[in-house]
Amino acid sequence: MFHTQSWKEMLYTETNTNVITFTKGMLKVKIFHDREEMGKEAAANVSDTIRQLLKDNEEINIIFAAAPSQSDFMKELITDKRIRWEKINAFHMDEYIGLEKDAPQGFGNFLRKRIFDKVPFKSVHYINGLSENLSEECDRYAGLLNQYPVDIVCLGIGENGHIAFNDPPVADFNDPKLVKVVELEMACRQQQVNENLFSGIELVPTHAVTVTIPALLNAEYMFCMAPAKNKAKAVYRTLNDEISEKCPATILRTKEDAILYLDEESASFLD
Repeated sequence: MFHTQSWKEMLYTETNTNVITFTKGMLKVKIFHDREEMGKEAAANVSDTIRQLLKDNEEINIIFAAAPSQSDFMKELITDKRIRWEKINAFHMDEYIGLEKDAPQGFGNFLRKRIFDKVPFKSVHYINGLSENLSEECDRYAGLLNQYPVDIVCLGIGENGHIAFNDPPVADFNDPKLVKVVELEMACRQQQVNENLFSGIELVPTHAVTVTIPALLNAEYMFCMAPAKNKAKAVYRTLNDEISEKCPATILRTKEDAILYLDEESASFLD
């Protein structure tokens, strides 16, 4: 994909270069020295897109991912005083089933703490992983996504190549549903332990509600943040594997106006 040491040499030796950019398919890829620089650039790009969209729209709709990979980006985004938060409806893309309401690992709680309670959104719409009727909950959230067509998706990539909780065994590029219940692959559950979100695999829920891949791709713009060494293999596969549900994130290569943000660690297999 690259000549030996090409992007690393450019990143360290070219004058005023702090980012290397290339494309794979329709996907733009940006590599930074570290995740802090990555987060700043991603936040700036998302902010620019928000403000551009609000020139022509009274309100816009954004789906956010809940994961450590998003923390640097969110920290920067909430400090941007140029964003008209009161014109944005916010959603999240997945939620565990069965966690206690106040569990810190809950994705709604993660996002509430880091962004949803930090800025004055017009509305915030949560997935209820404790619903007594999960089929009805999926239909309810799908109805909201139809009511508020998504403009921007801010997402990450899982170690197994998932986007949202669309793990390889359940991912469907032509999914007829917008929201569904899924069983989580063991690799996905183990990632949650590896990232110190749970102290043991037995504590990680086995099922979740997720926004599907077609629902994510409905967005006009997609910004994917995937820093850290543990994502290096998934990043390599995203950019080099056959486009298929075996690595769901490969679908990003077919998406116009999609950007993948990496740091040196997550790009380390791209030499």
